[in-house]
Amino acid sequence: MQARQPGAIAAGGRRRYLLHMTEPVQVIGGGLAGCEAAWQLARCGVPVVLREMRPTRRTEAHVTADLAELVCSNSFRSDEWETNAVGLLHEEMRRCGSLILRQADAHKVPAGSALAVDRVGFAQAITAALAAEPLVTILRDEVAGLPPAAWDSVVIATGPLTSPGLAEAIRGLSGEESLAFFDAIAPIVYRETIDLARAWFQSRYDKPGPGGTGADYINCPLDRDQYYAFVDALIAGDKTDFKDWETSTPYFEGCLPIEVMAARGRDTLRFGPMKPVGLVDPQSGRRPFAVVQLRQDNALGTLYNIVGFQTKLTYGEQKRIFAMIPGLERAEFARLGGLHRNTFINAPRLLDGTLRLKASPRLRFAGQITGVEGYVESAAIGLLTGNFAAAERHGEAPSLPPPTTALGALLAHVTGGADAKTFQPMNCNFGLFPPLPEAMEKTVRGTDRKRLLARRALADLDAWLGRARAAAE
Repeated sequence: MQARQPGAIAAGGRRRYLLHMTEPVQVIGGGLAGCEAAWQLARCGVPVVLREMRPTRRTEAHVTADLAELVCSNSFRSDEWETNAVGLLHEEMRRCGSLILRQADAHKVPAGSALAVDRVGFAQAITAALAAEPLVTILRDEVAGLPPAAWDSVVIATGPLTSPGLAEAIRGLSGEESLAFFDAIAPIVYRETIDLARAWFQSRYDKPGPGGTGADYINCPLDRDQYYAFVDALIAGDKTDFKDWETSTPYFEGCLPIEVMAARGRDTLRFGPMKPVGLVDPQSGRRPFAVVQLRQDNALGTLYNIVGFQTKLTYGEQKRIFAMIPGLERAEFARLGGLHRNTFINAPRLLDGTLRLKASPRLRFAGQITGVEGYVESAAIGLLTGNFAAAERHGEAPSLPPPTTALGALLAHVTGGADAKTFQPMNCNFGLFPPLPEAMEKTVRGTDRKRLLARRALADLDAWLGRARAAAE
Protein backbone atom coordinates (compact mmCIF):
# COMPACT_ATOMS: atom_id res chain seq x y z
CA MET A 1 0.00 0.00 0.00
CA GLN A 2 1.22 3.51 -0.80
CA ALA A 3 1.65 5.51 2.41
CA ARG A 4 0.09 8.95 2.28
CA GLN A 5 1.84 12.14 3.25
CA PRO A 6 1.74 12.94 6.97
CA GLY A 7 -0.99 15.23 8.16
CA ALA A 8 -3.49 15.63 10.94
CA ILE A 9 -6.64 13.55 10.73
CA ALA A 10 -9.02 16.46 10.76
CA ALA A 11 -7.35 18.63 8.17
CA GLY A 12 -4.76 16.66 6.24
CA GLY A 13 -2.05 18.97 7.57
CA ARG A 14 -1.52 21.99 9.78
CA ARG A 15 -4.58 24.25 10.05
CA ARG A 16 -4.08 27.57 8.31
CA TYR A 17 -6.09 29.92 10.45
CA LEU A 18 -5.33 31.73 13.67
CA LEU A 19 -6.29 30.02 16.88
CA HIS A 20 -8.90 31.76 18.98
CA MET A 21 -7.49 29.92 22.00
CA THR A 22 -3.76 29.94 22.69
CA GLU A 23 -3.61 27.96 25.94
CA PRO A 24 -1.55 24.85 25.27
CA VAL A 25 -2.71 21.31 25.81
CA GLN A 26 -0.58 19.64 28.49
CA VAL A 27 0.69 16.17 27.56
CA ILE A 28 2.16 14.21 30.47
CA GLY A 29 4.55 11.46 29.41
CA GLY A 30 7.12 11.33 26.63
CA GLY A 31 6.67 7.73 25.55
CA LEU A 32 5.20 6.61 22.22
CA ALA A 33 1.64 7.65 23.09
CA GLY A 34 2.57 11.05 24.50
CA CYS A 35 4.85 11.85 21.58
CA GLU A 36 2.20 10.86 19.05
CA ALA A 37 -0.48 12.88 20.86
CA ALA A 38 1.78 15.95 20.95
CA TRP A 39 2.63 15.60 17.25
CA GLN A 40 -1.02 15.30 16.22
CA LEU A 41 -1.98 18.34 18.30
CA ALA A 42 0.78 20.42 16.73
CA ARG A 43 -0.15 19.30 13.21
CA CYS A 44 -3.65 20.56 13.95
CA GLY A 45 -2.24 23.96 14.93
CA VAL A 46 -2.64 23.52 18.69
CA PRO A 47 0.24 24.48 21.03
CA VAL A 48 1.48 21.69 23.28
CA VAL A 49 3.55 21.38 26.43
CA LEU A 50 5.04 17.87 26.49
CA ARG A 51 6.18 16.95 30.00
CA GLU A 52 8.62 14.11 30.54
CA MET A 53 10.10 13.45 33.98
CA ARG A 54 13.28 11.80 32.67
CA PRO A 55 16.13 12.53 33.31
CA THR A 56 15.02 14.63 36.32
CA ARG A 57 13.49 11.46 37.70
CA ARG A 58 14.57 8.14 36.25
CA THR A 59 12.57 4.94 36.03
CA GLU A 60 13.73 1.38 36.67
CA ALA A 61 13.32 0.50 32.99
CA HIS A 62 14.67 3.44 30.93
CA VAL A 63 18.36 4.05 30.29
CA THR A 64 18.39 7.29 28.23
CA ALA A 65 16.73 10.71 28.33
CA ASP A 66 15.35 10.35 24.79
CA LEU A 67 11.65 10.58 24.15
CA ALA A 68 9.93 7.44 22.85
CA GLU A 69 12.66 5.17 24.21
CA LEU A 70 11.85 1.49 23.58
CA VAL A 71 12.50 -0.34 26.85
CA CYS A 72 11.72 -3.89 25.73
CA SER A 73 11.70 -5.30 22.20
CA ASN A 74 12.62 -3.24 19.16
CA SER A 75 9.81 -4.87 17.15
CA PHE A 76 6.52 -3.26 16.18
CA ARG A 77 5.41 -6.78 15.16
CA SER A 78 3.89 -7.79 11.82
CA ASP A 79 3.71 -5.22 9.03
CA GLU A 80 1.42 -7.35 6.84
CA TRP A 81 -1.75 -5.27 6.68
CA GLU A 82 -3.93 -7.78 4.83
CA THR A 83 -3.67 -10.69 7.25
CA ASN A 84 -2.55 -9.23 10.57
CA ALA A 85 -4.52 -6.73 12.65
CA VAL A 86 -1.36 -5.03 13.96
CA GLY A 87 -0.04 -4.66 10.42
CA LEU A 88 -3.38 -3.14 9.46
CA LEU A 89 -3.04 -0.71 12.37
CA HIS A 90 0.40 0.26 11.00
CA GLU A 91 -1.14 1.10 7.63
CA GLU A 92 -4.01 3.07 9.13
CA MET A 93 -1.62 5.11 11.25
CA ARG A 94 0.55 5.87 8.23
CA ARG A 95 -2.51 7.21 6.44
CA CYS A 96 -3.32 9.35 9.47
CA GLY A 97 0.12 10.99 9.53
CA SER A 98 1.64 9.15 12.49
CA LEU A 99 5.02 10.42 13.63
CA ILE A 100 5.78 7.08 15.28
CA LEU A 101 5.17 5.09 12.08
CA ARG A 102 7.03 7.61 9.94
CA GLN A 103 10.16 7.29 12.07
CA ALA A 104 9.76 3.54 12.46
CA ASP A 105 9.77 3.22 8.67
CA ALA A 106 12.79 5.53 8.45
CA HIS A 107 14.78 3.50 11.01
CA LYS A 108 13.67 -0.04 10.21
CA VAL A 109 16.08 -2.95 10.37
CA PRO A 110 15.75 -6.39 8.73
CA ALA A 111 13.11 -8.48 10.52
CA GLY A 112 11.28 -10.52 7.89
CA SER A 113 7.65 -9.52 7.69
CA ALA A 114 7.86 -7.59 10.96
CA LEU A 115 8.60 -3.89 11.38
CA ALA A 116 11.60 -3.63 13.70
CA VAL A 117 13.64 -0.50 14.32
CA ASP A 118 17.06 0.74 15.33
CA ARG A 119 15.91 1.74 18.79
CA VAL A 120 18.57 4.43 19.33
CA GLY A 121 18.08 6.12 15.98
CA PHE A 122 14.31 5.87 16.29
CA ALA A 123 14.14 7.54 19.72
CA GLN A 124 16.63 10.23 18.75
CA ALA A 125 14.63 11.06 15.60
CA ILE A 126 11.37 11.34 17.54
CA THR A 127 13.05 13.63 20.07
CA ALA A 128 14.53 15.80 17.31
CA ALA A 129 11.25 16.06 15.39
CA LEU A 130 9.32 17.25 18.43
CA ALA A 131 12.10 19.59 19.54
CA ALA A 132 12.04 21.20 16.07
CA GLU A 133 8.25 21.66 16.06
CA PRO A 134 7.47 25.33 16.93
CA LEU A 135 4.16 24.49 18.60
CA VAL A 136 5.70 21.91 20.96
CA THR A 137 7.47 22.89 24.18
CA ILE A 138 9.32 20.04 25.91
CA LEU A 139 9.67 20.33 29.69
CA ARG A 140 11.63 17.89 31.81
CA ASP A 141 9.63 17.76 35.01
CA GLU A 142 7.50 15.35 37.02
CA VAL A 143 3.78 15.79 37.54
CA ALA A 144 3.60 14.12 40.93
CA GLY A 145 -0.10 14.64 41.64
CA LEU A 146 -3.34 15.79 40.11
CA PRO A 147 -2.63 18.23 37.25
CA PRO A 148 -3.29 21.87 38.31
CA ALA A 149 -6.83 23.12 37.78
CA ALA A 150 -5.50 25.84 35.47
CA TRP A 151 -4.63 23.15 32.92
CA ASP A 152 -7.97 22.91 31.18
CA SER A 153 -6.92 20.21 28.68
CA VAL A 154 -4.56 17.44 29.74
CA VAL A 155 -3.46 14.20 28.08
CA ILE A 156 -2.12 11.62 30.55
CA ALA A 157 0.16 9.21 28.69
CA THR A 158 2.36 7.95 31.49
CA GLY A 159 2.34 4.24 30.67
CA PRO A 160 2.81 1.25 32.96
CA LEU A 161 5.40 3.04 35.13
CA THR A 162 3.24 6.02 36.10
CA SER A 163 4.79 7.92 39.00
CA PRO A 164 3.26 6.95 42.37
CA GLY A 165 1.94 10.44 43.12
CA LEU A 166 0.09 10.77 39.84
CA ALA A 167 -1.23 7.20 40.05
CA GLU A 168 -2.60 7.89 43.53
CA ALA A 169 -4.24 11.12 42.32
CA ILE A 170 -5.91 9.26 39.45
CA ARG A 171 -7.09 6.56 41.82
CA GLY A 172 -8.57 9.11 44.20
CA LEU A 173 -10.31 11.06 41.47
CA SER A 174 -11.77 8.07 39.64
CA GLY A 175 -12.77 5.98 42.61
CA GLU A 176 -11.28 2.94 40.84
CA GLU A 177 -8.13 1.03 41.63
CA SER A 178 -5.30 1.47 39.18
CA LEU A 179 -3.50 -1.86 39.11
CA ALA A 180 0.04 -1.37 40.39
CA PHE A 181 0.94 -4.95 41.24
CA PHE A 182 1.60 -8.06 39.16
CA ASP A 183 -1.56 -8.29 37.11
CA ALA A 184 -1.85 -11.89 36.00
CA ILE A 185 -3.58 -11.90 32.63
CA ALA A 186 -5.74 -14.79 31.44
CA PRO A 187 -5.49 -15.99 27.82
CA ILE A 188 -8.20 -15.07 25.32
CA VAL A 189 -9.33 -17.49 22.59
CA TYR A 190 -11.03 -16.83 19.28
CA ARG A 191 -14.56 -18.22 19.63
CA GLU A 192 -14.51 -19.81 16.18
CA THR A 193 -11.51 -22.00 17.05
CA ILE A 194 -13.14 -23.72 20.07
CA ASP A 195 -14.34 -27.26 19.32
CA LEU A 196 -17.99 -27.25 20.37
CA ALA A 197 -18.32 -30.90 19.41
CA ARG A 198 -16.49 -31.55 22.69
CA ALA A 199 -17.26 -28.42 24.73
CA TRP A 200 -20.73 -27.08 25.54
CA PHE A 201 -22.52 -23.94 26.70
CA GLN A 202 -23.84 -23.90 30.29
CA SER A 203 -23.75 -21.78 33.43
CA ARG A 204 -23.36 -23.45 36.81
CA TYR A 205 -26.76 -24.79 37.88
CA ASP A 206 -28.10 -23.12 34.68
CA LYS A 207 -28.33 -19.82 36.52
CA PRO A 208 -28.60 -16.76 34.27
CA GLY A 209 -26.49 -13.83 35.40
CA PRO A 210 -27.13 -10.18 34.50
CA GLY A 211 -27.92 -10.18 30.80
CA GLY A 212 -27.30 -13.94 30.64
CA THR A 213 -29.36 -16.91 29.54
CA GLY A 214 -28.20 -19.69 31.85
CA ALA A 215 -25.85 -20.97 29.15
CA ASP A 216 -23.25 -18.23 29.31
CA TYR A 217 -19.98 -20.20 29.60
CA ILE A 218 -18.24 -22.59 27.27
CA ASN A 219 -17.24 -25.66 29.29
CA CYS A 220 -14.37 -28.02 28.47
CA PRO A 221 -14.47 -31.27 30.51
CA LEU A 222 -11.48 -33.24 31.82
CA ASP A 223 -11.55 -36.74 33.24
CA ARG A 224 -9.31 -37.80 36.14
CA ASP A 225 -6.29 -38.75 34.04
CA GLN A 226 -6.57 -35.65 31.84
CA TYR A 227 -6.81 -33.40 34.89
CA TYR A 228 -3.76 -34.74 36.71
CA ALA A 229 -1.70 -34.77 33.50
CA PHE A 230 -2.67 -31.14 33.00
CA VAL A 231 -1.72 -30.18 36.57
CA ASP A 232 1.65 -31.92 36.23
CA ALA A 233 2.31 -30.05 32.99
CA LEU A 234 1.46 -26.70 34.62
CA ILE A 235 3.87 -27.33 37.50
CA ALA A 236 6.70 -28.51 35.23
CA GLY A 237 6.19 -25.90 32.49
CA ASP A 238 8.74 -23.18 31.76
CA LYS A 239 7.92 -19.86 33.42
CA THR A 240 8.88 -16.29 32.53
CA ASP A 241 11.48 -14.52 34.68
CA PHE A 242 10.80 -11.28 36.48
CA LYS A 243 12.86 -8.18 35.82
CA ASP A 244 15.00 -7.14 38.79
CA TRP A 245 12.83 -4.09 39.50
CA GLU A 246 9.65 -6.23 39.52
CA THR A 247 10.73 -8.76 42.14
CA SER A 248 9.60 -6.65 45.12
CA THR A 249 6.03 -6.30 43.82
CA PRO A 250 3.73 -8.91 45.43
CA TYR A 251 1.18 -11.13 43.76
CA PHE A 252 -2.44 -10.10 44.07
CA GLU A 253 -3.84 -12.97 46.12
CA GLY A 254 -7.21 -12.80 44.39
CA CYS A 255 -5.61 -13.23 40.96
CA LEU A 256 -2.91 -15.87 41.42
CA PRO A 257 -1.25 -17.52 38.41
CA ILE A 258 -2.77 -20.91 37.70
CA GLU A 259 0.58 -22.69 38.05
CA VAL A 260 1.08 -21.13 41.50
CA MET A 261 -2.31 -22.48 42.56
CA ALA A 262 -1.45 -25.90 41.09
CA ALA A 263 1.80 -26.01 43.08
CA ARG A 264 -0.14 -25.52 46.32
CA GLY A 265 -1.74 -28.95 45.88
CA ARG A 266 -2.71 -31.17 42.96
CA ASP A 267 -6.43 -30.83 43.76
CA THR A 268 -6.37 -27.07 44.35
CA LEU A 269 -7.58 -26.21 40.84
CA ARG A 270 -10.33 -28.83 40.96
CA PHE A 271 -11.76 -26.99 43.97
CA GLY A 272 -10.96 -23.58 42.49
CA PRO A 273 -11.29 -22.25 38.92
CA MET A 274 -11.68 -25.81 37.50
CA LYS A 275 -14.40 -26.97 39.90
CA PRO A 276 -17.12 -28.93 38.01
CA VAL A 277 -20.04 -28.28 40.39
CA GLY A 278 -23.39 -27.40 38.82
CA LEU A 279 -22.35 -28.65 35.39
CA VAL A 280 -23.36 -31.73 33.39
CA ASP A 281 -21.47 -32.91 30.32
CA PRO A 282 -24.20 -33.54 27.69
CA GLN A 283 -22.10 -36.29 26.10
CA SER A 284 -21.81 -38.41 29.25
CA GLY A 285 -24.81 -37.14 31.19
CA ARG A 286 -22.56 -36.81 34.26
CA ARG A 287 -20.60 -34.14 36.09
CA PRO A 288 -17.00 -34.09 34.80
CA PHE A 289 -14.03 -34.64 37.11
CA ALA A 290 -12.84 -31.09 36.36
CA VAL A 291 -13.80 -28.39 33.89
CA VAL A 292 -12.24 -25.39 32.19
CA GLN A 293 -14.69 -22.55 31.62
CA LEU A 294 -14.46 -19.79 29.02
CA ARG A 295 -16.42 -16.57 29.37
CA GLN A 296 -17.40 -14.09 26.65
CA ASP A 297 -14.89 -11.23 26.68
CA ASN A 298 -16.28 -8.69 24.24
CA ALA A 299 -19.67 -7.39 23.17
CA LEU A 300 -19.32 -8.95 19.72
CA GLY A 301 -19.01 -12.46 21.18
CA THR A 302 -15.93 -13.22 19.10
CA LEU A 303 -13.51 -13.55 22.03
CA TYR A 304 -13.64 -15.78 25.11
CA ASN A 305 -11.27 -15.66 28.08
CA ILE A 306 -10.24 -18.79 29.98
CA VAL A 307 -11.66 -18.14 33.43
CA GLY A 308 -9.08 -18.11 36.23
CA PHE A 309 -6.19 -19.01 33.91
CA GLN A 310 -3.91 -16.04 34.53
CA THR A 311 -0.37 -17.36 34.14
CA LYS A 312 3.36 -16.66 33.90
CA LEU A 313 4.06 -19.68 31.69
CA THR A 314 6.08 -18.82 28.60
CA TYR A 315 4.03 -18.33 25.44
CA GLY A 316 5.30 -21.55 23.91
CA GLU A 317 4.36 -23.53 27.01
CA GLN A 318 0.90 -21.95 27.13
CA LYS A 319 0.14 -23.09 23.59
CA ARG A 320 1.43 -26.60 24.31
CA ILE A 321 -0.20 -27.11 27.71
CA PHE A 322 -3.56 -25.48 26.96
CA ALA A 323 -3.88 -27.71 23.88
CA MET A 324 -4.24 -30.58 26.40
CA ILE A 325 -7.69 -29.24 27.32
CA PRO A 326 -10.51 -31.05 25.45
CA GLY A 327 -12.10 -28.58 23.05
CA LEU A 328 -9.03 -26.35 22.87
CA GLU A 329 -6.73 -28.70 20.95
CA ARG A 330 -6.78 -26.36 17.93
CA ALA A 331 -7.59 -23.11 19.71
CA GLU A 332 -6.06 -19.90 18.43
CA PHE A 333 -5.29 -17.12 20.88
CA ALA A 334 -6.06 -13.42 20.55
CA ARG A 335 -3.99 -12.89 23.68
CA LEU A 336 -1.81 -15.26 25.66
CA GLY A 337 -1.50 -15.00 29.41
CA GLY A 338 1.06 -12.86 31.13
CA LEU A 339 2.30 -11.55 34.43
CA HIS A 340 3.98 -8.20 34.91
CA ARG A 341 3.94 -5.01 36.88
CA ASN A 342 1.51 -2.57 35.34
CA THR A 343 -0.53 0.55 35.94
CA PHE A 344 -3.71 0.95 33.95
CA ILE A 345 -7.23 2.18 34.52
CA ASN A 346 -10.53 0.40 34.02
CA ALA A 347 -11.08 2.31 30.79
CA PRO A 348 -14.49 0.83 29.80
CA ARG A 349 -15.89 2.05 33.10
CA LEU A 350 -14.01 5.32 33.52
CA LEU A 351 -13.59 6.86 30.05
CA ASP A 352 -16.06 8.30 27.58
CA GLY A 353 -15.97 7.64 23.84
CA THR A 354 -13.26 10.26 23.25
CA LEU A 355 -11.01 8.97 26.04
CA ARG A 356 -11.96 11.64 28.59
CA LEU A 357 -12.22 10.75 32.27
CA LYS A 358 -15.93 10.89 33.05
CA ALA A 359 -15.23 12.17 36.54
CA SER A 360 -13.07 15.03 35.19
CA PRO A 361 -13.46 15.63 31.41
CA ARG A 362 -10.46 17.97 31.23
CA LEU A 363 -8.31 14.84 31.58
CA ARG A 364 -7.82 12.51 28.63
CA PHE A 365 -5.82 9.30 28.65
CA ALA A 366 -3.56 7.82 26.00
CA GLY A 367 -1.39 4.78 25.55
CA GLN A 368 -0.86 1.75 27.72
CA ILE A 369 -2.48 3.30 30.78
CA THR A 370 -5.83 2.96 28.95
CA GLY A 371 -5.48 -0.82 28.85
CA VAL A 372 -4.01 -1.43 25.42
CA GLU A 373 -0.95 -3.64 25.09
CA GLY A 374 1.98 -3.03 22.77
CA TYR A 375 3.99 -0.21 21.22
CA VAL A 376 1.76 0.28 18.20
CA GLU A 377 -1.51 0.12 20.10
CA SER A 378 -0.22 2.67 22.63
CA ALA A 379 0.85 5.05 19.88
CA ALA A 380 -2.49 4.56 18.09
CA ILE A 381 -4.43 5.66 21.17
CA GLY A 382 -2.07 8.63 21.43
CA LEU A 383 -2.87 9.52 17.82
CA LEU A 384 -6.60 9.47 18.52
CA THR A 385 -6.32 11.34 21.81
CA GLY A 386 -4.26 14.09 20.21
CA ASN A 387 -6.81 14.59 17.46
CA PHE A 388 -9.75 14.49 19.88
CA ALA A 389 -8.11 17.13 22.08
CA ALA A 390 -7.30 19.25 19.02
CA ALA A 391 -10.89 19.15 17.78
CA GLU A 392 -12.08 20.23 21.22
CA ARG A 393 -9.61 23.13 21.19
CA HIS A 394 -11.08 24.24 17.87
CA GLY A 395 -14.59 24.10 19.28
CA GLU A 396 -15.53 21.07 17.21
CA ALA A 397 -16.97 17.68 18.10
CA PRO A 398 -14.30 14.97 17.76
CA SER A 399 -14.80 12.67 14.79
CA LEU A 400 -14.56 9.00 15.80
CA PRO A 401 -12.97 6.49 13.43
CA PRO A 402 -15.39 3.85 12.08
CA PRO A 403 -15.55 0.77 14.34
CA THR A 404 -14.73 -1.35 11.27
CA THR A 405 -11.19 0.10 11.23
CA ALA A 406 -8.33 -1.07 13.45
CA LEU A 407 -8.25 2.35 15.11
CA GLY A 408 -11.99 2.32 15.67
CA ALA A 409 -12.11 -1.27 16.89
CA LEU A 410 -9.34 -0.63 19.43
CA LEU A 411 -11.03 2.58 20.61
CA ALA A 412 -14.41 0.86 20.92
CA HIS A 413 -12.88 -1.96 22.93
CA VAL A 414 -11.28 0.23 25.60
CA THR A 415 -14.19 2.66 25.86
CA GLY A 416 -17.02 0.15 26.24
CA GLY A 417 -16.66 -2.95 24.10
CA ALA A 418 -14.69 -4.85 26.74
CA ASP A 419 -16.29 -6.24 29.87
CA ALA A 420 -15.39 -3.80 32.67
CA LYS A 421 -15.57 -6.61 35.25
CA THR A 422 -12.75 -8.58 33.63
CA PHE A 423 -10.90 -5.81 31.78
CA GLN A 424 -7.21 -6.50 31.14
CA PRO A 425 -4.69 -5.09 28.63
CA MET A 426 -5.29 -6.19 25.04
CA ASN A 427 -3.42 -6.15 21.74
CA CYS A 428 -5.13 -5.24 18.47
CA ASN A 429 -6.63 -8.36 16.87
CA PHE A 430 -9.37 -9.19 14.38
CA GLY A 431 -11.59 -10.44 17.20
CA LEU A 432 -12.24 -6.78 18.09
CA PHE A 433 -13.70 -6.00 14.65
CA PRO A 434 -17.43 -6.08 13.87
CA PRO A 435 -18.28 -9.21 11.85
CA LEU A 436 -18.65 -9.22 8.08
CA PRO A 437 -22.19 -9.45 6.68
CA GLU A 438 -23.85 -12.66 7.85
CA ALA A 439 -23.70 -14.38 4.48
CA MET A 440 -19.93 -13.82 4.28
CA GLU A 441 -19.33 -14.91 7.89
CA LYS A 442 -20.89 -18.29 7.08
CA THR A 443 -18.78 -18.94 4.00
CA VAL A 444 -15.44 -17.14 4.50
CA ARG A 445 -12.84 -18.35 7.00
CA GLY A 446 -9.22 -17.94 7.99
CA THR A 447 -6.94 -15.78 5.85
CA ASP A 448 -9.67 -14.90 3.35
CA ARG A 449 -11.83 -13.51 6.17
CA LYS A 450 -8.93 -11.42 7.49
CA ARG A 451 -8.31 -9.97 4.03
CA LEU A 452 -11.95 -8.94 3.71
CA LEU A 453 -11.90 -7.33 7.16
CA ALA A 454 -8.67 -5.48 6.32
CA ARG A 455 -9.88 -4.20 2.96
CA ARG A 456 -13.16 -3.05 4.50
CA ALA A 457 -11.17 -1.27 7.21
CA LEU A 458 -9.00 0.72 4.79
CA ALA A 459 -11.95 1.63 2.57
CA ASP A 460 -13.88 2.90 5.59
CA LEU A 461 -10.81 4.71 6.94
CA ASP A 462 -10.25 6.51 3.63
CA ALA A 463 -13.90 7.56 3.50
CA TRP A 464 -13.67 8.83 7.09
CA LEU A 465 -10.46 10.76 6.40
CA GLY A 466 -11.99 12.28 3.27
CA ARG A 467 -15.08 13.46 5.15
CA ALA A 468 -13.01 14.90 7.99
CA ARG A 469 -10.72 16.80 5.63
CA ALA A 470 -13.61 18.12 3.59
CA ALA A 471 -15.29 19.39 6.77
CA ALA A 472 -12.11 21.19 7.81
CA GLU A 473 -11.70 23.11 4.54
